Amino acid sequence: MTGFSAEWLALRETYDLSARNPAVLAVLAADMADRASIRVVDLACGTGATMRAVASRLPLEQHWRLVDNDEGLLARAAAFNARMQVDIQLNDISCDLEAALAAPLDLVATSALLDLVSDAWLQRFASKIADRGLQVYAALTYDGRISLDPAEAFDAEIVAALNRHQRRDKGFGSALGPTAASAAIARFEALGYAVDSGKSDWRLGPDDREIQRELVAGWASAARETGALRAADIDAWVLRREEKITAGRSSISVGHVDFFGRPIKVR
Repeated sequence: MTGFSAEWLALRETYDLSARNPAVLAVLAADMADRASIRVVDLACGTGATMRAVASRLPLEQHWRLVDNDEGLLARAAAFNARMQVDIQLNDISCDLEAALAAPLDLVATSALLDLVSDAWLQRFASKIADRGLQVYAALTYDGRISLDPAEAFDAEIVAALNRHQRRDKGFGSALGPTAASAAIARFEALGYAVDSGKSDWRLGPDDREIQRELVAGWASAARETGALRAADIDAWVLRREEKITAGRSSISVGHVDFFGRPIKVR
């Protein structure tokens, strides 16, 4: 499974927290309100941002199992003080999903993961969750929508190249990329789930210079890797966008989708 640096995860956490869809979180909280306790697994947990974002909406007694394939990220996740019981599990879910879901569970959570996975992996993921009648909360799945203001003539070409790159193998096989959220929602509904979903877009203003620079650099790198655009055109685009970021004249919106699903049919 493709990994992400602790520095990038730390940078994006504030924006992720602001973006999480409040209506989806409200349905999650309401569904869990009558429980005295809850057991949660967070797949591809990184440094534990999902736990920090969601824990206050869940029953007081909580047991979290944080799963990732990066020992360094797991160590950071374990270092956070928490009022709930927290275990960590080193596991590459691209090849051993079964072990990650093996223990008694009530809720499967994940953030910024599903756009990286293949259709075959998603089908296995959904089926294993549905077979056990578990709830699922999947947040911040990239859906291909990017808006840059002020617009540049080459923006559309960069976004199109990025979205092609998103379909490449990220460790799970050919990735679903921008189609992941709709595919996941449709799959869970087909398995007898009620699914509440909503947008969770990043909205980055002129003062959010650091993350805008990281995004522009990352998108340019992805565009280069596709080979679909001339390097000189990509480099010129980066310079124009960086000038706007530095001048405080750049805003960027990045589209994501959150959903919460719970079984309504007996399988």
